Amino acid sequence: MDIRYSANPAEFMRYTTDQTRREFLISDLYKADTVVSVYSHVDRMVTLGIMPVNEAVNIDKGVDVWKSFGTRSFLERREAGFFNIGEGEGYVSVDGVEYKLGNKDCIYITKGARKIRFWSNDRENPAKFYGMSAPAHCSFETRLLTLADAAKMPLGSPESSNKRVIYQFIHPAVLPTCQLLMGLTSLDSGSIWNTMPPHTHERRMEIYMYFDLPEGGTVFHFMGQPHETRHLVMREGEAVISPSWSIHSGAGTGSYSFIWAMGGENQAFDDMDVLSATDLR
Repeated sequence: MDIRYSANPAEFMRYTTDQTRREFLISDLYKADTVVSVYSHVDRMVTLGIMPVNEAVNIDKGVDVWKSFGTRSFLERREAGFFNIGEGEGYVSVDGVEYKLGNKDCIYITKGARKIRFWSNDRENPAKFYGMSAPAHCSFETRLLTLADAAKMPLGSPESSNKRVIYQFIHPAVLPTCQLLMGLTSLDSGSIWNTMPPHTHERRMEIYMYFDLPEGGTVFHFMGQPHETRHLVMREGEAVISPSWSIHSGAGTGSYSFIWAMGGENQAFDDMDVLSATDLR
């Protein structure tokens, strides 16, 4: 498991491009029959990538659970959410109950689930499971969520190049969780900006994972304190850690989608400091 420690915003001002990428960028998430995991000390969130090809893959494959969490199983004191971003269908088994996930379907797995396995329906067209896990102190209900189940929020306009739909999956409007929030945002054709005008939220961190980029496309992800911004050049399937003190906006070379995940002190979406683009430097 890759460990990422918290970054001080004052030190971040002096980061080089390489330092910024090492600290915040998460890449190479999808390797055949492997669990790729990144533990961030920012709200102790874990980012996961699982692409089962030849076998069913346990959530803790290659992970020293006791060393990482001090527990006997991965979700003994955690909850998790997974999206299938692959074109092929995939399955998730949670304590013997099987769930089928098509493209952009999501599953919320509650604290206390013990045996979790992932596999693909077609090894030539495997599922790609992108997941997030957050600490949890109470249990709810494991649930499969399709795009039709999500709460939908159309936002933006073609004139501002940010017409998009926010799909809230793991969210209080859809189901109860301890602290984990996850959803998917899709930009309309011709729109390239996300989360603009930008904002910060002091009591919650966020992680973005960009996908559905055009072939050869990139997203320029902007981060940092509003008065001291930097950018990361991001490609298909890469994720970025955004501490609470950082903005999190992006502009792509074409339209795209991204999965957002949050953890922290509360689940209130209006608990943010909204900024104008003219406030940025």
